[in-house]
Amino acid sequence: MWRAFFLAIGIYMCIVGAECLAIERFEMAAEEVDDQAATPATLFGNPPSPMTASRDIEPPEWAPWSFLSAGTVIILYALTINRGG
Repeated sequence: MWRAFFLAIGIYMCIVGAECLAIERFEMAAEEVDDQAATPATLFGNPPSPMTASRDIEPPEWAPWSFLSAGTVIILYALTINRGG
């Protein structure tokens, strides 16, 4: 069980590192909200404003190589764990 867990974590880190290496930034857009469904009645009469802004994440310069190297080390560790059973 631990072997599969560490292998999955290592593969995930390698995938995230490769994605950070290939792209410049992540842009997550907010969902468009229907105005009538998104305006609940409040005690003070001011409904909350719907979210329309997008969120940008720029990975630092060191992130791709750090994720790739840590993922590789974890995968190698997972392959050397003795199988129990």
